Amino acid sequence: MALLRGHMIQNQTRSIAVPVILVINIIIFILWNFRISAFFDLQFMYNNFLVSYTAIADGRYWTLLTSVFSHNTIMHLLLNLFVLKSFGTVIEQILGTARFVTFYLIAGIFSSLCHALVSAYLLGELNLPALGASGAISGIVIIFCFLFPKEKILLLGIVPVPAYIGALLFIGLDVWGLVAQAEGGGLPIGHGAHLGGALVGIIYCFFFVRPNLARSRMTA
Repeated sequence: MALLRGHMIQNQTRSIAVPVILVINIIIFILWNFRISAFFDLQFMYNNFLVSYTAIADGRYWTLLTSVFSHNTIMHLLLNLFVLKSFGTVIEQILGTARFVTFYLIAGIFSSLCHALVSAYLLGELNLPALGASGAISGIVIIFCFLFPKEKILLLGIVPVPAYIGALLFIGLDVWGLVAQAEGGGLPIGHGAHLGGALVGIIYCFFFVRPNLARSRMTA
């Protein structure tokens, strides 16, 4: 998805967290694809930057977080960074850097946990690894769609739809994809992680964003 800003209110506050997150993702991509040190070999990357039920059961709890910053293919990296830059910059300006980073980390960790649990208990795959920022980004997209439900976004970079329609389609496709995986089909996409991140975004909107908006209207 891509953001069409149009007449959206412009906020001149500089984004700090999003550029840092972009750089971290790029550094880890380099570690995956270029042997800059014997220490960072593929086995090290597999052990420390992929999350799975087995990894967590083995005590590698840090993979719940490190996998969120991990991409090993250029298309996966570019797609996630583009969506993060488009939506994340706006949301960081609205929430503030500290709240944005806190939300991003919580959404990322929870999405990783959801992938592990869904893989183990729904798909029967204890050692199904995953990586990528998609889960955390899903939460950011949900917040954007809540705040700007009528703002146009581009589905697949092509079809313009109101943000709230995009959010419903986004969640619906992940539910459909997860059901397909449970039946033995589907694509190699972390639908469980996407839905986990989206759930954190929904909870955040209802328990933090909506009350703040209500207070702002009362004092306006």
